[in-house]
Amino acid sequence: MFLNYIKDFSVKKRLKNSLQNVKTVLTVNSIKTIGLLIDESYFSEINLFRNELLLSGILESNIEVLVYRDRLKKNKSMSQATFSASDLNWNGTISNTAVNDFVDKQFDLLISYYDVEKAVLLVATNNSKAHFKVGFAAINKRFNDLMINTNAENYKVFSHEVFRYLKILKKI
Repeated sequence: MFLNYIKDFSVKKRLKNSLQNVKTVLTVNSIKTIGLLIDESYFSEINLFRNELLLSGILESNIEVLVYRDRLKKNKSMSQATFSASDLNWNGTISNTAVNDFVDKQFDLLISYYDVEKAVLLVATNNSKAHFKVGFAAINKRFNDLMINTNAENYKVFSHEVFRYLKILKKI
């Protein structure tokens, strides 16, 4: 337990130091593909949130979900790609191939749906090749291009605000 705390602290410190050299590149492309990075320990209504995205005009085939769980159960079948904190190495790299495949895809929009900073989630958001990143205001502002000030339980408000600002930015 104590070693996990030290590992999280070390990885977060390494991430924050690497964020000093971040260059933001804004593209003019419209949003077609969406990657959802969700922390299931605080938000378990993944299908309801996905339905909100579908109601906003996104095709179901263009939405890919990656779920973080505090503990993975070996016998439980997963409908989405999942990962846990044990997939994070001490040097800040993720050893799970599903996470690495998700991070390497060039989504038009990455929605980081977590409002508590966990090292493995921050690494996944930071390493993502997404063109535009959206997250919660409670997370360090250098990880996302657009921050929504609400909590994770209000997925309808979050979805409404994201698409409202995407329309203002002419990304939809």
